[in-house]
Amino acid sequence: MNAYDIILKPVMSEKAYDGIHKKIYTFKVARNANKIEIKQAVEQIFGVKVEKASIPSTSEASSKDREKRGLHLQIQKSGRKALPATARQSSSSESLA
Repeated sequence: MNAYDIILKPVMSEKAYDGIHKKIYTFKVARNANKIEIKQAVEQIFGVKVEKASIPSTSEASSKDREKRGLHLQIQKSGRKALPATARQSSSSESLA
């Protein structure tokens, strides 16, 4: 699997921005990717040393959407996100920000 097939896109949220000063970056990743593949993909794409990669569990979210004509159930498919933490002394880690 190609590194660009594993790392799909960065996550832009307040929680993701809070991790940047701790050198923790958040990405949407492929559903079948594991921690080792994610770590190697980030190191290959951005040229930084990754200390660890964590994948928090996400679940399917369902919400009931009431409209004028009945009840509709919407289910959002769960995605995966990765939180790779770069090494503290990595000089090229600023290229991620």
